[in-house]
Amino acid sequence: MAVIEKLMKSAEADIDVLHALDRQGDRFSIARPVDFLLRAESREKAALVAGFINDYQFGTAKANEDESGHSIQVIITMPVEQNVILSVSGFMQCIAELYGLEYDGWGCSAQTHT
Repeated sequence: MAVIEKLMKSAEADIDVLHALDRQGDRFSIARPVDFLLRAESREKAALVAGFINDYQFGTAKANEDESGHSIQVIITMPVEQNVILSVSGFMQCIAELYGLEYDGWGCSAQTHT
């Protein structure tokens, strides 16, 4: 699949998450920890990408391993207004593409109070 197709598919999934948050009464402008997940084929690749993200302070990244394999969890404290979250999510998709990873989306808790 071409990068542009992956970005478009990711944007559709992001909007679905925003709709779910909206149904919970989320106030999108409130900053909160947002969890992005990248999947890697090896421990070394996960550590490399986590190091890259941390070195350039794109977020707080941690390489993980569990029964599903290797992954990188990236936490960024941010609002989830549509233009903001789609930009950051697209950036994570691009990192995945550059490093040969699978971008597995993002999630966060709904924020209803300031």
